[in-house]
Amino acid sequence: MAERIQSIRGMHDILPEQGAAWSWLEARIRGVVEQYGYRRIRLPIVEKTELFARSIGAVTDIVEKEMYTFQDRNGESLTLRPEGTAGCVRAGIEHGLLHNQLVRLWYAGPMFRHERPQKGRYRQFHQAGVETFGMEGPDIDAELILMTARLWRELGLENVRLEVNSLGSAEARAAHRVALQAFLRSRIDELDEDSRRRLESNPLRVLDSKHPATREVLRDAPQLLEALDDASREHFDALCATLSEAGIEYVVNPSLVRGLDYYSRTVFEWITDELGAQGTICAGGRYDGLVDQLGGRSAPGCGFAMGLERLLDLLEIQGLLPEMPGPQVYVLSQGEAERRAALLLGEALRQARPDLDVLVHCGEGGLKAQMKRADRSGAQMALIIGEQERVEGSVTVRKLRGDSEQVKVAQTAVLAELQRLWPNA
Repeated sequence: MAERIQSIRGMHDILPEQGAAWSWLEARIRGVVEQYGYRRIRLPIVEKTELFARSIGAVTDIVEKEMYTFQDRNGESLTLRPEGTAGCVRAGIEHGLLHNQLVRLWYAGPMFRHERPQKGRYRQFHQAGVETFGMEGPDIDAELILMTARLWRELGLENVRLEVNSLGSAEARAAHRVALQAFLRSRIDELDEDSRRRLESNPLRVLDSKHPATREVLRDAPQLLEALDDASREHFDALCATLSEAGIEYVVNPSLVRGLDYYSRTVFEWITDELGAQGTICAGGRYDGLVDQLGGRSAPGCGFAMGLERLLDLLEIQGLLPEMPGPQVYVLSQGEAERRAALLLGEALRQARPDLDVLVHCGEGGLKAQMKRADRSGAQMALIIGEQERVEGSVTVRKLRGDSEQVKVAQTAVLAELQRLWPNA
């Protein structure tokens, strides 16, 4: 026997019994974002490596350690997308979607990062995200947060908190960088190894450290919020005022910087304590300089992405995943001619009632075995065609839930009988 091939570590199959929950969640996300006027864009999984190095930042963990990068047969360096924003901006520039336009887009699909696999962190993971362009005021920032809050309400999620911060302008960050570096150098012996490495190349990322000793040092660090330029302060204050008026609870976290270099001004995260270390389920913010950075005419941008695996985990923990439906009607038969009749009956029912999920038993098996399958499928009704029914042009209709009533009717009366026995059909 040949050796079995296993899936790649950190890249999981989504089995049919799991897929129903995925489809349910994706439909809820789509319903909310399209209610706000966002249109779907479908992006390539593979992009030029330069796209991510220029947008995310060459000294970020993603670019330095986590990207799946390879050379194609032409010697060009390509990368499996580690996130969605850069590709969305590239597509907008390439197809002329962004300049002097107000654009609202959304996407969903797999992303790839070579990380140590653990619960809530995978090498192939899935995100749904939105990106907006051409709107520089705090109103669009607020809309994104209100949209996510609406999604949590529709899903029934509880115990999810919002943290917000402002990274200010590039000039404000440059001034803060000098002060932050000076402070960190004075306490360098207390920093963890990663933070020491980042001190010179990207000191703002030290603020995102999870190392306990470094977190203690950062309590005394200069705060970027205190160094904001006037325009950024006004922008952030207006955002916070809108959230308060909308009844959205939030916490201002001065250490919130996000892990990507392209962010400016507003950044935010939705966090839960019920998923352990991987508690961020949705994050985003503004990236006003990214379009220009990637070769387009300057246009403000703002967006977010949410992790679908983490959302599903949280929904399961909170008992919010609905019972996934099986077929509503199961058609049984015995004998070759009867199987043909069953297939045709199934087609007729689907044609007459497109909203009805009809499973027709195919293959061998006695009626008793088929009935067990019908019961396990979760179907409400069974339709049985034996030799007598085929000759008569009739069908035996049997309830599988409740009182298990059974009656034989003409094939032309099946739908009416289903409605009588199962009023919710």
